[in-house]
Amino acid sequence: MAVSDLDLDPPRSAEAGQGKLDQLEPLRFLHRVARLATTAGTWEELLETIVDETRDVLHADVSSLYLLDRDGAYLTLAATNGLDRYQIGRARVPHGEGVTGRVAATREPMIIPDVRHEPRFLWVRGIDQRRFIASMLSVPLSWHDQVVGVLNLQTEQPRDFTQADVEQLSAIGDLLAGIIEKGRIAREAEMQVESLKAIDEARSELIALVTHELRTPLAVVRAYTDLLADEPALDGRESRDPERRSIRAGWHDATIEQIERLDRLVDSILASVRPLQELPAEVVPVDVREAVQDVIDSIRPLLRRHRVDVRIPVRLFVLVDPPRLRQIVEHLVENAVKYAPPDTTITIDCALVEGVAHLGVADEGPGIPIEWRQRIFEPYARRDTHTVRGSGIGLFAARRLAESMGARLWCEPSEGPGARFVLALPAAVAV
Repeated sequence: MAVSDLDLDPPRSAEAGQGKLDQLEPLRFLHRVARLATTAGTWEELLETIVDETRDVLHADVSSLYLLDRDGAYLTLAATNGLDRYQIGRARVPHGEGVTGRVAATREPMIIPDVRHEPRFLWVRGIDQRRFIASMLSVPLSWHDQVVGVLNLQTEQPRDFTQADVEQLSAIGDLLAGIIEKGRIAREAEMQVESLKAIDEARSELIALVTHELRTPLAVVRAYTDLLADEPALDGRESRDPERRSIRAGWHDATIEQIERLDRLVDSILASVRPLQELPAEVVPVDVREAVQDVIDSIRPLLRRHRVDVRIPVRLFVLVDPPRLRQIVEHLVENAVKYAPPDTTITIDCALVEGVAHLGVADEGPGIPIEWRQRIFEPYARRDTHTVRGSGIGLFAARRLAESMGARLWCEPSEGPGARFVLALPAAVAV
């Protein structure tokens, strides 16, 4: 049963009855605040209720709540019902100075019978000039042996705050401290989430804009490349240099292939910022060995200092989106090239594990510590930023592309030196 619903026996005297009511008022107050702590729509609403209820339960004229900044240097006005509300979040009291700052520093309550004769009293700019603060009671708010803030009560007429008042406000403060601190932590977390969302949205918009602008020059380069591949007409005569024509055709094909690779890289960048539901996959059976070999052939210039050992059974098919599989393998092989020393081997293998094809890419580089095996899939995460160039989005984009077509990508310990990445793909046919 709620405290406010208790039925009281008729008092034997008016004085005794008033005493019982006075004792129950703090309990009713705490009941109201505790209930509001779980129902308050906003952090500001919770703090306003706290200062209003505190003022009323102790029959004061003004109540103000100061919270200690996280660095412990200042106490900032968080809520008030007697000062100018414009000062909320702006009025600051140095820790250890003034009545409020001293209460926070000593962690002891303080009674000021007459603020006119108290040199430590600091007037907050914006106080209602129609009021004159005469007396003050200030108590610290402590939670888990840490000062959270200070709760002040002030009256317009001189008042002799009693020890009972101190104990009552201190008890209220002790119980409020936990509610306030937990609410404050939740509010800070919400603000941090909002800030991160804003940053993420700005990043996504920037990346989308940049990648969109990249499409146009890529299209122009491709068009001019196609034009350069067309030789002028020879008036019915065939070229006298077929070998030269063959070489030019090879250059053209290689250039177009790299342009297409840049186009896929733009797709990977976009995939790193788009929600997975915006990346529908067109899944078809694909020959793993053939797909891997196509990737190796297209990036052959990057592999000139490394050996590539492909160990994939013939006619092993998987259900994937072909362009995305190509992008993922490109990211994994390029990552191996970045970190593996020259004249070492990059091994690409594939095996069936309980009906799932595990496509592995292993290198002989420095390897990846256990604590980094998940972090490397985060956007812009890079272990070595001094000797290896890169943007830090390759592995992140690769995992998102894998997830978009129902596959999984992870890093696992290798038997020897280096790192090994495994892409788990649903098998279609294996013969």
